[in-house]
Amino acid sequence: MSSKHIVVIPGDGIGAEITAEALRVSQAAAKKCGYSFTHETKQAGGAAIDAYGVPLPEDTIDACRKADGVLLGAVGGPKWDHVAPELRAEKAILGLRKSLELYANLRPIKVFPALAAQSPLKPEIVNAVDILIVRELNGGIYYGARQEATIVNDVELAWDREGYSRPEIERILRLACRSAIGRKGKVTSVDKANVLATSRLWRKVANEMAAAFTQVEINHMYVDNCAMQLVLNPGSFDVLVTGNLFGDILSDEAAVLSGSIGLLPSASLGDGTGLYEPIHGSAPDIAGLGLANPLGTILSAAMMFRYSLGSEQIAAMIEAAVDQVLVDGYRTPDIYQQGLTKVSTEEMGQQVINRLK
Repeated sequence: MSSKHIVVIPGDGIGAEITAEALRVSQAAAKKCGYSFTHETKQAGGAAIDAYGVPLPEDTIDACRKADGVLLGAVGGPKWDHVAPELRAEKAILGLRKSLELYANLRPIKVFPALAAQSPLKPEIVNAVDILIVRELNGGIYYGARQEATIVNDVELAWDREGYSRPEIERILRLACRSAIGRKGKVTSVDKANVLATSRLWRKVANEMAAAFTQVEINHMYVDNCAMQLVLNPGSFDVLVTGNLFGDILSDEAAVLSGSIGLLPSASLGDGTGLYEPIHGSAPDIAGLGLANPLGTILSAAMMFRYSLGSEQIAAMIEAAVDQVLVDGYRTPDIYQQGLTKVSTEEMGQQVINRLK
């Protein structure tokens, strides 16, 4: 097998710590399977602003385009909150998504049985949770035209434009349907078609897509009802597909079901290089203290092996090791409970490596 190459972008805050552990686990798992990959480190976010004056250097973009996968820690923090809007650290994420043409974000929401009691919902409700949220990532209001606050007729006004084309909607719905085939075969398309023109087009295309995927059940749900059902009956969902703005909000809501945002991975996919990152932020207040939970990043690396590096074996090995670590009672401070074993960021990574089989 030819060697694969990845780019690691630590980013800001706890990013360096969590990507280091994900890389260690990835190397250990690959070695056990006789798999080879190389890596290089690049900068983005606040670290890139400090070093290069921009949140996403061209050198980083070029390296990512040539790579088979990109593993990202987290970007941003209060240090860079007051820079010009076009230079904010978070622009690195949007820039990477656009440069790599990443149009789909996949967020698996699955509750580990060992942590079910830590969910804000009752264990009997969350034990049934196994959701794949498929969020359109390269269109919608985040990429539409906008006007920063300005004075119009003596009133301060700002606006953002939402827009979706048929091809953008078709490709994300197609991916959602294909994903559902390997699962329970159910797709919930989320919109606000009773109000928004873009949602009415979205629903029209979804209905047409249902005719092309007869093995998949497609239903519709308004975004406000979906937000409620994620709390009342999350086990009723299989694959949930929606636009950029709604997906951003709903996926963060669903993340709470697991008991800790530090546990959840994500994959951003297009037709080329994939981008993999945990869904939490940079947490600069605990950076360098060994308190960060690396499991979301480690599980993101597992998704990278599955979707970009061509090894389901390694992906499954890493996921099984993470599950066993939690069963065995090892916890970083964010998920610690009395009577269990509290470990640091690095120690958690080592415990995962110890359970790779």
